[in-house]
Amino acid sequence: MAKGKNSTIFFCQNCGYESSKWMGQCPGCREWNTFVEETVSRQSRGGVSSSPGERRGRVLPTILAEVDVREEDKLVTGIGELDQVLGGGIVRGSLTLVGGDPGIGKSTLLLQVCHNLADSGHNVLYISGEESLAQIKMRADRIGEFSSRMLLLCETNLETISEVIRSGKPEAVIIDSIQTMYNETVSAAPGSVSQVRESTGVLLQLAKGLGVSVFIVGHVTKDGTVAGPRVLEHMVDAVLYFEGDRHASYRILRGVKNRFGSTNEIGVFEMQEKGLAEVKNASEYMLNGRPENASGSVVVCTMEGTRPLLVEIQALVCHSSFGIPRRQTTGTDFNRVNLLMAVLEKRSGVQLASCDAYVNITGGIKIAEPAIDLGIVIAVLSSFKNCILSTRLAAFGEVGLSGEVRGVSMAKNRVTEAEKMGFDTCIVPWVCAEECRKGSRIKVIGVKTVQDVIDVLF
Repeated sequence: MAKGKNSTIFFCQNCGYESSKWMGQCPGCREWNTFVEETVSRQSRGGVSSSPGERRGRVLPTILAEVDVREEDKLVTGIGELDQVLGGGIVRGSLTLVGGDPGIGKSTLLLQVCHNLADSGHNVLYISGEESLAQIKMRADRIGEFSSRMLLLCETNLETISEVIRSGKPEAVIIDSIQTMYNETVSAAPGSVSQVRESTGVLLQLAKGLGVSVFIVGHVTKDGTVAGPRVLEHMVDAVLYFEGDRHASYRILRGVKNRFGSTNEIGVFEMQEKGLAEVKNASEYMLNGRPENASGSVVVCTMEGTRPLLVEIQALVCHSSFGIPRRQTTGTDFNRVNLLMAVLEKRSGVQLASCDAYVNITGGIKIAEPAIDLGIVIAVLSSFKNCILSTRLAAFGEVGLSGEVRGVSMAKNRVTEAEKMGFDTCIVPWVCAEECRKGSRIKVIGVKTVQDVIDVLF
């Protein structure tokens, strides 16, 4: 039997998983009752073309050596932290997805980008589907005075938006947000999986075909990922996440995907009255308010992309009054902390089975790098033995199941950052010690096992 042009498919509203039938639990995100039925149009659509010629004309390949790439192809936003995350600036013709919790500062940051680009002589178009012109103006007044090159448009119809972009030919376009855009060729409600995917596809064609840099703002689900299909993150050139507590002053912009630069780069901002301000020295900012003469506190050096960052790890270990001890972590993996405590008990004889343990990474940052293992071990031991460590001590290294301390990447850069911040001692893996000592005035102590750490510090 011949199929029609339209078919029915089921989408998970949480993660975008597709299925030909309804299911109670999503196999992708394991959430219950999130599948919705949508009609998907099977109309043929033109592909993405980045060549200036006719799309239906004869297409010839280009010799790679003849492609000219210049630094002028990047738009410098004037916000150093954002430029670093993007890999030096906004690449012309790129499509960037910005996600984050409501009220975290996504729109404020993009308005500041528009302000700087317009002042630099670039034509900018800000398209909002959630706010009126007056509301945007009220927020913009906090940032400063905008030039005449900054244009506003309140519209949700994607066909109208496409015509405005083609006729005006701005150099940068902000879409706030992609969940409010409506494509008339898709018979689904705005914000649905089909609408988000097809609307992003249209914006991708505009970005590549016209050489326009497009930023799209995406809402996030309760687990912190961008709402909509997972394919959305594969379509765009860069994915930026805004992290942090909306009630605190700090904000962390993290690049989880970037075709034009390093991934996992971060930019640190502070929310002020006139918008987001850059934090030039992130390590100093993260260590502000560090306690003195307190056990269970140690500084570790982690790498966020190409940037070394010093953060404080705090641990509180106390005897449990319950049959099953309580373990809690903030900013790091819960299972990893349990594993490291088991290594301490098995390999070093530290009796932690009857103790409650709480581990916290200060500053609101989340770290998944295994190089902080050694810092967690030292903080737990310091709290368990109630031993106060030097405030000028830093450490890093990965801990294995046999209790060995394994090497990590870019060890020299980590030690250099600790030396720059005034630390005088750094505990590193034995295999990295010789490299770290070259040209360093800081005292470098190499350790092979967790037992070596206990012998050195406790």
